[in-house]
Amino acid sequence: MAETVIENFNTLIIGAGAAGLFCGAQVASSGKSVCVLDHSKKPAEKVRISGGGRCNFTNMGTRPQNFLSQNPHFAKSALARYTPWDFCNLMTEYSLSWTEKTLGQLFCDQKAGAIIDMLLSELKKPGGELRLETAITDITADASGFKIQTHTGLIHCHHLVIATGGLSIPKMGATGFAYEIAHQFGHEVVTPTPALVPLTFSGALKDDFASISGVATDAIVTAQGTSFAEAMLFTHRGLSGPAVLQASSYWAEGKEVAINLFPVSHPAQILMEIRAQTPKRTLAAALCDHLPKRLVEMLGQRLDLPLASQMANLGNTALEGLAATLSNWTFTPTGTEGWRTAEVTAGGVATNGLSSQTMESHKQAGLYFIGECVDVTGWLGGYNFQWAWASGAAAGRHIASLSLDQKEA
Repeated sequence: MAETVIENFNTLIIGAGAAGLFCGAQVASSGKSVCVLDHSKKPAEKVRISGGGRCNFTNMGTRPQNFLSQNPHFAKSALARYTPWDFCNLMTEYSLSWTEKTLGQLFCDQKAGAIIDMLLSELKKPGGELRLETAITDITADASGFKIQTHTGLIHCHHLVIATGGLSIPKMGATGFAYEIAHQFGHEVVTPTPALVPLTFSGALKDDFASISGVATDAIVTAQGTSFAEAMLFTHRGLSGPAVLQASSYWAEGKEVAINLFPVSHPAQILMEIRAQTPKRTLAAALCDHLPKRLVEMLGQRLDLPLASQMANLGNTALEGLAATLSNWTFTPTGTEGWRTAEVTAGGVATNGLSSQTMESHKQAGLYFIGECVDVTGWLGGYNFQWAWASGAAAGRHIASLSLDQKEA
């Protein structure tokens, strides 16, 4: 049996995703020894697949209101101290450019691989290390710091950062490791749930949606009082698309979802204007000016709409009722597609046990939790990456600022 090897680092970061690599770079830049460990074969796989490979790396509209947490104020400090422009400035240093799409979403023109290369360079250039395919079997803490047992030997560090993410997309190696460590050191964990995930249905409603799978339309989707106006997509299992994914983070099992398929001001008045201008048009033709034909046909059957009627034969009361129905179509999803397709994890390590300024544990000195494993979940559109950069910077810069008389290696 091989002799146990003990290595020493100032900081050990477990998780080579966006938050872990970025945090490691902050520590390495101060000259302190840092190693980033991961059980995967490749680093930053979520970065690699983001935005269809172009990486939606931040959102220019980032505000604390774009994040879910049991403490909605927790993210304010980190987000204020590391902004989207800070990350853009870093990209400029590497001659990387970006394109803004809808709603403040920024995508890397040189694609996701360029951002991964930048993160690795920021870590390794000042001397930081990256070790992949490294399994961790035990973590203990004492007055000198932390001892991490790996399959290759024992590592000692003064600062331990947990950046292993949540449970979303298990095929990429997602695990509940962060929650296990949190429990080990006395932290509460807000029950993790799939977020930014398609909604599923059963019975006749599922059949109706499946019959028009692939059809997309603009809509306002509302779950428990929070609304999102973006595209919605019908699927074989239910509903997807940006508006639905956004609302899914707020939806709770057994609760209704409301969809506004006619997201315009005064929809009844618009229908009356169509009637006045083209009284001989059928209702189906009128609705097809605003909705896909296949959707109109499905709604006609599902909601028993008089699609063949001429507009002239529909009175004000009928049009007002139709507008109300299309503007507030409510139903209860059966569930979600779950962890397999969830883009992120809602819930996680409770923020009441962490410092909002440094991400350090209140329960164990030198222990930090950053990124998706924390109970801070962003909207769709680059917000979760911005939380990775901001929380990673908060922890990394704090560690980097500590003086040598504070048990630094």
